[in-house]
Amino acid sequence: MISTIEQLMYQLSDFFMAPVLLLISGLFIYALFASGQFFAQSIQRRTNKTHFQQLLLSKLGENKQLTLAGYTLSQLANKQPNISKDQLDVAALCNLEGVRNVSRLAPMLGLIATMVPMGPALKSLADGNIQGISENLIVAFSSVIFGLVIASITFWIASVKKRWLAEELVALTPLLQHVPITQIIQPTELKEQKHAAA
Repeated sequence: MISTIEQLMYQLSDFFMAPVLLLISGLFIYALFASGQFFAQSIQRRTNKTHFQQLLLSKLGENKQLTLAGYTLSQLANKQPNISKDQLDVAALCNLEGVRNVSRLAPMLGLIATMVPMGPALKSLADGNIQGISENLIVAFSSVIFGLVIASITFWIASVKKRWLAEELVALTPLLQHVPITQIIQPTELKEQKHAAA
């Protein structure tokens, strides 16, 4: 029974190799794409810094002609002046979600792609097949290197973008309208009271 389970697990682990390698390749392309986006955003932020400072000296939504490309939260707040701080927090998390997930996922996939070929490599070692060992170890080490490179790129991007978004959020907080929940509910309550009085 145990030997059957072991054999099944070995075969299944071998089956995972191709999808994991495809995922690592896809994440590497994503990391390059995210790098391009990041450098483009850094250029946009330098170019539109004066517009961002103008926004901070005015009311949200007052001047919708401001070019705020690169300032994600400011762009959103200027389009939706009644947006709350919580909504901006959620927007910031959504903005970071991709690179943060990839920075955590890539090393795990790299480890899976490293461990799967170790079984055939050890089997080749037992059989005295040196070529089989080298072939499997090449795949194992290449996979973990790619996983770590992807994680390094995306972690760095996520860290810098997190700082950008935090700075924006701190700067925008004084401009946000803090409307109490009672004031939001009040108009409907007034209508109900008028209908009751009538």
